[in-house]
Amino acid sequence: MTGQVLLTMRGISKYFPGVRALENVDFTLRAGEVHALMGENGAGKSTLIKVLTGVYPKDGGEILMDGKSISPSSPLEAQKCNISTVYQEVNLCPNLTVAENIFIGREPRKAGRIDWKTINRRAAELLKQLNLEIDVTKTLDNYSVAVQQMIAIARAVDVDAKVLILDEPTSSLDENETSRLFDVVRGLKKQGLGVVFVSHFLDQIYELCDRVTVLRNGELVGAYEIEKLPRVELISKMIGKELGDIQSMGKNDAAERGEVLIEAKGLTAFGRIKDFDLTVHKGEVIGFAGLLGSGRTETAELLFGVAKPEKGTLKLGGSEIRFATPLDAMHHKIAFCPEDRKVQGIIGDLTVRENIIIGLQAKNGMWSHIPMKEQERIAEEYIKLLQIKVSSPEQLIKNLSGGNQQKAIIARWLVTEPNLLILDEPTRGIDIGTKTEIQKMVIRLAREKQMAIIFISSEIDEMTRTCTRLAVLRDRKKVTELSGDEIYPDRVMAAIAGGV
Repeated sequence: MTGQVLLTMRGISKYFPGVRALENVDFTLRAGEVHALMGENGAGKSTLIKVLTGVYPKDGGEILMDGKSISPSSPLEAQKCNISTVYQEVNLCPNLTVAENIFIGREPRKAGRIDWKTINRRAAELLKQLNLEIDVTKTLDNYSVAVQQMIAIARAVDVDAKVLILDEPTSSLDENETSRLFDVVRGLKKQGLGVVFVSHFLDQIYELCDRVTVLRNGELVGAYEIEKLPRVELISKMIGKELGDIQSMGKNDAAERGEVLIEAKGLTAFGRIKDFDLTVHKGEVIGFAGLLGSGRTETAELLFGVAKPEKGTLKLGGSEIRFATPLDAMHHKIAFCPEDRKVQGIIGDLTVRENIIIGLQAKNGMWSHIPMKEQERIAEEYIKLLQIKVSSPEQLIKNLSGGNQQKAIIARWLVTEPNLLILDEPTRGIDIGTKTEIQKMVIRLAREKQMAIIFISSEIDEMTRTCTRLAVLRDRKKVTELSGDEIYPDRVMAAIAGGV
């Protein structure tokens, strides 16, 4: 199947202040194999790649290339060690020609001058080997993202790469472009290159890859041959739950769902989601289940106006609507608590009161100032409601624990009195006690306030406890809906896997 070992990483460890990013991780790549690197958010995939390519120095372990110890201190040094990377966001220069991008920094010269004729000829020959015939004298911005990916691969291969790292290379490609890229990768594999393939798309992993290494919470779970690893087992290894071992802790017995609040029909946005249908009723908690990259967050952003659909309809209260901006969605009583509270949520240098009130202020408009006494009343009400542990509402939010920061962000959106509340990973990175409090709050809001809630979580047992219905997504499509007695962990994992 594959040849000799090209790359060995043994006992790799990497620490950041207060964070163990990698602990004693092993990884082996052979010549002529496509090796997937998989794991959920925070698993350590990106850190391992950055250690390998010299972006981060390792804090422990060793790296061997062709049996010789290496320790690259920069991506350029890694390149000199025959390791090349093509990133998700193509890092080429759109204002330069295709040929210039391929040979930038290593242009052939003749009589002391750049030999443009040779550059253009060699660039065309390189791309032809990848089954791509284009005008290499045109600037890069004339070509699609898919073509730019091929050009980046051509550059990576031409620097005598033995190891090629493809970091989420298909995230912006359609099915035809992905198929073309895979043909190129298979050709490189036949030439003896070792390819590290980082992706969240199960179908692509099983179509292209020979082996997979799974990381979880910075540790190695194991390395497996793809053909011997059923999909549902791969998922269980990624999320840390064995099939049949997850015990549901009681389902959400919410009151009967109310009237239809919002309907999505055939929502499609390239690179986000395809043909998405969903009907949301008042008083229900709908989960979006799926692996990272399945389209969960992307769909939520469409419903909140962060992105706009290219096809399909969205109805609110029976009337078709298109949100121009998130503020437009807020005016229609929709709220969205984003996944990354540090980047998209809290404003660290503002107080807890200011962070709670800012959503309502944005909804009301900058000229409708909320009096200070009213701000204080609202902040104190929601601090009490969500049991946010603060010394006072005037404490800086950055000084709260992660769980209390998360509660304050949820409070921000509850203050706007939404009919639909979208919570994207609301319990990630917080303690188990606070997790339980948030889960109970979600159920209570649905029951008592008849609020509709979309709940996104990577933890299957959390979804089975909290949700009355689950929309299961895989590879940017909704593949099924589960409700009632169908919502149990093994059934959800099987639906996510989409195969045996």
